[in-house]
Amino acid sequence: MRLIQKHDQNMTGRDFIVSDIHGQYDLLLESMAQVDFDKTKDRLFCVGDLIDRGADSLKCLSLPFEPWFFGVRGNHEMLALEALERGGNAESLWMINGGTWANKENRTEVHRLLLKALKYLPYARQVEVMGQQIGIVHAESPADWSMIEDAGPAEKEQIVWGRSRIKRMEKTPVTGIDAVVVGHTIIERPTWLGNVFYIDTGAFQTGRLTLINAREVLA
Repeated sequence: MRLIQKHDQNMTGRDFIVSDIHGQYDLLLESMAQVDFDKTKDRLFCVGDLIDRGADSLKCLSLPFEPWFFGVRGNHEMLALEALERGGNAESLWMINGGTWANKENRTEVHRLLLKALKYLPYARQVEVMGQQIGIVHAESPADWSMIEDAGPAEKEQIVWGRSRIKRMEKTPVTGIDAVVVGHTIIERPTWLGNVFYIDTGAFQTGRLTLINAREVLA
């Protein structure tokens, strides 16, 4: 799988971007209904963290198999993978970060489903909207978007775990892309830093899932 999966403009429907879902399956469906999401022609892009902290994590782990859903991998998908394959400290770390839902499921089935889902969850997506390019990663983009193509372990870590930009309130635009949409760091309301749009409004805590039309990102 390429690290960046690219998407041409949607010529028949609309594109939406949704924040970290964290097992809030019903809330996602409600948010989609509010915008009259049409599964036959609209597309939903997600910034990752489909699982953990919410009761319906297993349902959310099946979202990547839907033809209208296009996610990226988040740190919680990677936490789960390490825990299921290594156990020990990785298992403990997953549990304290919301992985306890898996204790009620068949672990072998969860592992199988996660491995299958990750085949549909690249590190980044790039989608054309109104002739411009929107990049989507879970946590943080490198300073130049094109660097993702050749990302090594350190860059991949930044993509799914990074918070340095928002900690510094860094407004220098990411080059090589018109806008970048990220989640990972919970904020009170969607916030711009340069050309990076932070949209994780903490659905599992607040009940507020951010779902926006991609055109609004470029407005």
